[in-house]
Amino acid sequence: MIKRVFKQMVVTQILTAMTVMICMLIDSIMIGKFLGVDAITAYGLATPVLLVFAAFGSMLSAGIQVMCGKTVGSGDREATDGCYSTAMFLTAAVSVLGLAAVLIFTKPLCVLLGAGEASGTNAVFGLTGDYIRGFIIGAPAFMFAQVMVPFMQISGNRTRLIVAVAAMTAGDIVFDILNVFVIRGGTFGMGLASSASYYVAVLIGAAYFFKKDCLFRFRFRLIRFKRCAELVKYGVPTVINQISLVLLVFVLNKLLLNVGGNTAVAAYSVVSTVGNLCYCVGGGVASVALTLSSIFYSDDDRPALLALIRTTLFYAVILDAAVTALILAASDAVVKLFLTDAAAESMAVTGARLFCLSLIPCSVNTALKNYYQGVNRTGFTQVISVIQNFAFTALFAFILSRFMGTNGVWLGFLCGETATLAVIAATVWIRNRKFSFSANAFSLLPRDFGAKEGDYIEMTLDREDGPVAVSQRACEFCLGHGESRRNSNLISLCIEEMTNNIVQHAFSENDKKHSVDVRLVFRKGKRVIRIRDNCASFDPTRYFELHKADDPMSHIGIRMVMKMVKSANYYNSLGLNNLTLEL
Repeated sequence: MIKRVFKQMVVTQILTAMTVMICMLIDSIMIGKFLGVDAITAYGLATPVLLVFAAFGSMLSAGIQVMCGKTVGSGDREATDGCYSTAMFLTAAVSVLGLAAVLIFTKPLCVLLGAGEASGTNAVFGLTGDYIRGFIIGAPAFMFAQVMVPFMQISGNRTRLIVAVAAMTAGDIVFDILNVFVIRGGTFGMGLASSASYYVAVLIGAAYFFKKDCLFRFRFRLIRFKRCAELVKYGVPTVINQISLVLLVFVLNKLLLNVGGNTAVAAYSVVSTVGNLCYCVGGGVASVALTLSSIFYSDDDRPALLALIRTTLFYAVILDAAVTALILAASDAVVKLFLTDAAAESMAVTGARLFCLSLIPCSVNTALKNYYQGVNRTGFTQVISVIQNFAFTALFAFILSRFMGTNGVWLGFLCGETATLAVIAATVWIRNRKFSFSANAFSLLPRDFGAKEGDYIEMTLDREDGPVAVSQRACEFCLGHGESRRNSNLISLCIEEMTNNIVQHAFSENDKKHSVDVRLVFRKGKRVIRIRDNCASFDPTRYFELHKADDPMSHIGIRMVMKMVKSANYYNSLGLNNLTLEL
C-alpha cells in the first residue's frame, strides 16, 4: 500500500512543482518576446522579491509537512487543527505585512534591487516598480497556494490539487496573452496576470477547507507562539537549502565570468532554467518522502519507514534516469528555445549534458535529506543542504575550472553530488560501525525505535475470504507470543469484525484497487491493532457514537469491538483510513 500511495503522491507533487516552473518560464518568455529588453531586465531585477516570498512559503510548507505529519500520524486531532490554524494565521500575517511594506517602499526597494534611480531616461526603474506592484497584489495567494499543497497532500485531495495547479497554469497563459495583446498593461499587467492565476488556484483549493469532512479545522484559540516556533524550526532546513543555492549561483556566475565571460553566464542561465525543471522530479520524490516519513515516524512504524526508504530511492533513481536520458537526447532542441548566439548555444548544450549527469545522485541525496528531516535528524539535514547545494559543488567547480574551463564548472555539479552521497554513506557506516547499504542502516533510527522484530505481525488482505485468514494468522501469532487462548481469540475477533466490515461495504466483486493492511503489535504491555485501508472515508468510532442509542442488535460487530477495546482512534490522511485499537 505504501508503494501505491507513494506513486499517487509523487505524480501530484511533480506536476505541481513543474506547473509552477512552467508558469515562471512562460512569464519570462512572454516578457522577453513582447515587452522588450528593458522589461525582461526589470523582471530579472524583481525576481529576488518573488524569491523572498517563495522562501518563506517553502519554509512553512516544509514545517507543515513535518509538524502536521507527526500530529496526524499520532492521531492527535487538536494538535493537527493547531498546526493548521497556526500555519494559516502565520501565512496571512506575513503576506499582508509583506504586501503593505512592498507597496509603501517600492521605490527604495527598486534602488536596492539595482534598478538605479528614478529619471526620465531610466525606463528600467519604472518597469521594475510596475512589475513588483502587480505581483505583490497576489502575494497572499502566492503564499497560501504554497501552504495549501502539504495540507491537501496529507488529506488525500490530490485530484483537486492537480486541478488547481492546472487552472493556475491555464490562467497564467490566458492572462499573459490578454495583457500583451488586449489590455497592454506592460510589466504591471504581467505581474497582475501572475497574481490573478494564483488567486484562481487558491479559490479552487480553498473549497476543500470549508467542507464538513475536511481533516483540518481553523480554531483561533489553538494558535500558539510555540507552534509558530515549531513550524519555523522544522522549516529551517529548507531556508538553509535556499540560501545555499543562492550562494552557489553567485559563486558560479563569478567563476564563469572569469573563465568564459558573458557568453558563459548566458549559457549558465539556460542550464539553470533546464536544471530547475529537472529538479522538479527529484524534488517531488523528496517532498513525498518528507511527508510520509513524518507520519510513519510519529506512528513508531519502523517497517513502514524502511519500506519508504526503499521505495523513495527506487523512484528517485528510475525517474531521474529517464530525465537524464531525455536531456541528453533533447538538449540541442531545448537550448534553441532560449538562445540565438552560436557560441552561447554550443556552451549551453554541453553544460546541460554534463549537468544532467548529476541528477541521479542529486535525487538520492535530496530524498535522504528530506527523510532525515522527517525523522528528526534536523542537524544532519542542514549539513547535507550546505555541502550539497553550495560547499562541495562550488569547491569542485573552482578546482576543475582551473584545468577544464567552463566544462569544469558543469562537472562541479556531478562531483559535488557524488561527494555529498559519499559523506552520507560514510556517516551511516560510522554510526552503524559496519559497511551496509541496507535500508535499516540508512534509516538512522534509534535501536529501540518501534516494536522489536517478533513483537509485531503485518498482514495484507485483498480478497473476500481475507478477514478469516488474517484473523487466524493473528490468533496464531498471539498464541506464539504467550497470550492466553481467550485473549488470542478476542484479538482475532476484533480484526475479523473490522476487516470484514471493510470488505463487505467497501470492496466490489474482484476488486483489485482496494486493499487492507493490518498490523498487530505487542509492546510495553500493550496490544495494539492498526488497520489501514484505501477505501472511501469511514470513521467507525464516530459511527458508533451516532448509533449508540439504536437497537442493541444493530451494528453488532462495531458495538462488540468498541466494548472490548481500551481506546479507539481514527483519522483519514493521504486518502487512507487509519484505525488504531488498543486492547
